[in-house]
Amino acid sequence: MKVWVLSLLIVLIVIGVILASSAFYVLDQTQQAVVLRFGKIVAVETEPGVHFKQPFVDNVVRFDKRILLYDIEPEKIIAADKKTLVIDTYVLWKIKDPEAFIRSLKNVNLALPRIDDVVYSHVRNIFAKANFDEIISEKREDLLKKVTELSREDLKEFGIEVVDVRVKHADLPEENEAAVYERMRAERYSIAAQIRAEGEKEARKIRAEADKTAKVLIAEAQSKAEQIKGTGEASAVKIYAEIFSKDKDFYEFWRTMEVYKSIEGGILLVGDELDALRYLISK
Repeated sequence: MKVWVLSLLIVLIVIGVILASSAFYVLDQTQQAVVLRFGKIVAVETEPGVHFKQPFVDNVVRFDKRILLYDIEPEKIIAADKKTLVIDTYVLWKIKDPEAFIRSLKNVNLALPRIDDVVYSHVRNIFAKANFDEIISEKREDLLKKVTELSREDLKEFGIEVVDVRVKHADLPEENEAAVYERMRAERYSIAAQIRAEGEKEARKIRAEADKTAKVLIAEAQSKAEQIKGTGEASAVKIYAEIFSKDKDFYEFWRTMEVYKSIEGGILLVGDELDALRYLISK
């Protein structure tokens, strides 16, 4: 083979490789792309694989399909109770519509300031309607949900989906941190004292009600006991009367036994007749 033929073949192979490499491009699972021809969008590819484009004419701009993190610089906000806070937030976002994204924002570097403006604006407005205690409590989750929803709506037209807005830190500025903590401590002591006073008042009320109920129950029990005792004594008298009417001797004997029982361990004063002692005197 002549030299010039071999050289021509090599040149053709090189040109073919260059044309092939410029006519196709590859997207992996994490990528999506917009194909531009003289600045005009001619194709949007969101599926992975090998895709065709016109060599040396089309320009392929790739974007990440994954959720991205943007860390917003800490900013001062003023809460509803006029307390100043330093809020450190970050945004999880992704490019939902690459065509709208490249038409409006062109690239990620230009998109980040827009995200910063929108999100921080909503953080400032939403948090400004809440008190300091609400911002540092569990209610902050509700506030962040509102921020996320509003930011998502505002950035939708730019092809951006805001996945979530989170707060890393919500701190007091160093210049007034000590004063605010001292005021909070005083407020907590005041609330604790009020709670203790209300507790003691409620305890006294409960004890008074319990004492009143106990007295009523005791009085009712004593009344019922007296009633039962009276009924019992009446029944006993009736029974004794029935028995003694049938046997007078037994009645005398029983009375005498009652007298003996009463003198046990004591002194008995008797008159001239010792009839009551007749059961003690041996015959």
